[in-house]
Amino acid sequence: MTAFTLDQRLAADCHELTVVEDTHILLMNNRLIPWLILVPHTPEIELHRLNADTFAALMTLQHQCARFIESQFSIDKINIGAIGNIVSQLHVHIIGRRKTDPYWPGVVWGNPTREPYTPEQVTQLQTALQDHLQRPL
Repeated sequence: MTAFTLDQRLAADCHELTVVEDTHILLMNNRLIPWLILVPHTPEIELHRLNADTFAALMTLQHQCARFIESQFSIDKINIGAIGNIVSQLHVHIIGRRKTDPYWPGVVWGNPTREPYTPEQVTQLQTALQDHLQRPL
């Protein structure tokens, strides 16, 4: 496999929180909505084309990240998707939705209403996520 390079659009929009089993975990830089993005180190652009082991590891990590969002934020719903129409690099969105968020009930993509995280908030979430990932499922 070639060296992993994160898509420039993801890098520009997100904070890197950690890397687990060859998957980057990113935090969308918008504190109005809890939003993690998983980016596995693979040349594949389609989820269904991953080999069984890589797919299973990604789904386990997705499960852990969804539980993390539930544990850290007051949310009403988790949305999970791997769309990739604009950024073709395989990535999975895990988004905590609230009926009171500024995008509800619509989609979160492309909305100019944003509020960036402070460096302290990013560090706090990074530490909390790393602690969460150490716990058994």
